[in-house]
Amino acid sequence: MNDIPQTGRTKLRRLPDRALYDRQAIYDILDEALVCHVGFVDQGHPYVIPTIHARIDDRLCLHGSRASRMLRCLSQGGPACITVTLLDGLVLARSAFHHSMNYRSVVVLGKGREIVDPPEKTAALHRLTEHVVAGRWADVRPPSENELAATTVVSFPLDEASAKVRTGPPKDDEPDYAAPVWAGVIPLTLTAGPPEPDSRLAPGTGPPGYATAYHRQSRTR
Repeated sequence: MNDIPQTGRTKLRRLPDRALYDRQAIYDILDEALVCHVGFVDQGHPYVIPTIHARIDDRLCLHGSRASRMLRCLSQGGPACITVTLLDGLVLARSAFHHSMNYRSVVVLGKGREIVDPPEKTAALHRLTEHVVAGRWADVRPPSENELAATTVVSFPLDEASAKVRTGPPKDDEPDYAAPVWAGVIPLTLTAGPPEPDSRLAPGTGPPGYATAYHRQSRTR
C-alpha cells in the first residue's frame, strides 16, 4: 500500500518523526475509531461536531439529518477538517514538562460530495452501521424511502490525510532519570460492559452474539 502524498497542509512540522503517511496505517486508525470530530465553518463561525464515520475503500463517509447545519454545509462543498484520535496510554514522566500521552490520530482535509443515488446511499448507511457493530445490519429493518430522504450522506476522498502516532515510555531530560519518581505508561483501552436490554423487548429476545462479544473482548484485553 503506497503513501498518501504529502501536501502543505498535511505535512507535519512539529515532531515530524511521529508522522505517518502510509495509506494502510491511516485506514487502520480510521477503521478502529468509533467517533470523529468534524470541523467546518458556517456563516463565518467555526464549529467542531462529533459524529459517526465509516471508511469505504478510499473515501470517508458521514451521515446525519437533512436538517443538520453541518451536513448542509458539507453537502454544498464546504471545506472540512475531520479528525480521529485513539488514546492508548498516559505517559508519566519525571518532570511535569515531559508528561504526554500515547495515541494514534488522523487528520483528513477536503471537500465532500453528497451521495444522492439511493442504492449508493443505502450501501453507505450499511457500512456506517457495520462500522459501529459488525453484523447488525442483517438483523434490523433497513431504512425506508422516507428515512433515506430525511438523511444526508457525504463522502470525502482520502487523498489529503496524515497520521500522527506516539508510542513508548516517557522521554525525560537526562539529569531527571536519577530522580526517585515513578515514571512509565498507564495503558488505556475502550471497554464495553454487558448488554443492557431495552424494557420493551419482545418476549424471548436475547442479546445477539455481536453484542455479548463486545463485553467478552473487553474482559480479555
